[in-house]
Amino acid sequence: MDEDRIAVARRCYQAYADGDRAAIEAVIGDDFSFTSPVDNALDRKTYFERCWPNHTHFAGFRFVHLVADGERVFVTYEAWTHTGKAFRNTEILTICSGRLVAVEVYFGWSLPHEATPSGFVER
Repeated sequence: MDEDRIAVARRCYQAYADGDRAAIEAVIGDDFSFTSPVDNALDRKTYFERCWPNHTHFAGFRFVHLVADGERVFVTYEAWTHTGKAFRNTEILTICSGRLVAVEVYFGWSLPHEATPSGFVER
């Protein structure tokens, strides 16, 4: 069953990278909720209005961690854009009965990291 949830998660990211709205719409549940540091529990309609258009910036994803735990899949990925920008994020996906019902996004850092090894960035 964990493999099924991981497969759904992979399909979501692939649809986003491919710009395949039909593929993502087939997976996202009607009761979908999307939360990030700048979005608070967006519903399905608002997600497609606000977030989906960003797919045009992404060239691909590389999974660092993809771990299922019950209904949740914990995903850490490195993504890159068509302009060469790269970053790492972690997301928690809740998948019920083969449908994505919730996403929590936790912003990571730019790649390469702004700080030198063993260093930090002054803010």
